[in-house]
Amino acid sequence: MTLDQLKPGERGIVTGWTSPEPPSRLLELGILQGTQLEIIRTAPMGDPIDVRVRGYHLSLRRQEAGLIEVRPL
Repeated sequence: MTLDQLKPGERGIVTGWTSPEPPSRLLELGILQGTQLEIIRTAPMGDPIDVRVRGYHLSLRRQEAGLIEVRPL
């Protein structure tokens, strides 16, 4: 399952990436394997997605969220 498939209020743990090489931008933002994420809300048209990561809010494009594999909690 990827992060963009979670609904607002759901949480997950990063298990990997859909691409062979993790996107460096996401790594720089602190999204590493084992990181817990929570979907806070999505914009009316579904893009961007507001995500809580390590105590701060982060807006991700749906395309970027689709690169992050998660295990729901």
